[in-house]
Amino acid sequence: MALLLEHEFKPLPADKQIETLPFLEAVAHLPPFFDCLGTPIVYSPVKADLAGNIKKIRAVYDSNPGKFKTLQNILEAEKETHGSAWPKTGATLALMWLKRGLKFILVLLQSISDGERDEEHPNLIRVNALKAYELALKKYHGWMLQKLFTGSVYALPYKSDLLKALEKGKEVKEEETIEKIRQFVSRVSPILDAIYEMYTRMNAELSYKA
Repeated sequence: MALLLEHEFKPLPADKQIETLPFLEAVAHLPPFFDCLGTPIVYSPVKADLAGNIKKIRAVYDSNPGKFKTLQNILEAEKETHGSAWPKTGATLALMWLKRGLKFILVLLQSISDGERDEEHPNLIRVNALKAYELALKKYHGWMLQKLFTGSVYALPYKSDLLKALEKGKEVKEEETIEKIRQFVSRVSPILDAIYEMYTRMNAELSYKA
């Protein structure tokens, strides 16, 4: 799949220490995924948020690449530096929201590749998008944002159009694109799980609403 497999994520090492630079270089190519979903009034802010959080983490990394070699290095250093303001600050906060946006992408793609669908409208992706929103973002959004996202599913593209967009407009058999989606999800899921585990372990997760 042209959009998602062009820039590979490094395999998760045994110690689950995620190297900052390779992670940022891979994830930096994901914001355009939201262009494939249409409805810019809803997904453009999510895309901008994802890109902005990547930029914030990259700025911290660039300030001292040796010190911030892994994502855990960043969280540990910011915890020590910011004291009581942590974790609601700096790259720690940026990565917290970044992982939520990444989870939305993964759950949506996993749901599609698993064949979950509305049997009456099998070419729609509302079921998949609502599942992704419920699991990744909903509890962190206030009432207005929740209503906006729930309503946006009626303007989502057909599944066939989404898959074509992921191939950058090329005509590819659906089963081939689905297999590429599975490859992408299998590569990124262990990394995302490790980030969530790190936030839980360090008591860095926040549940306030945007």
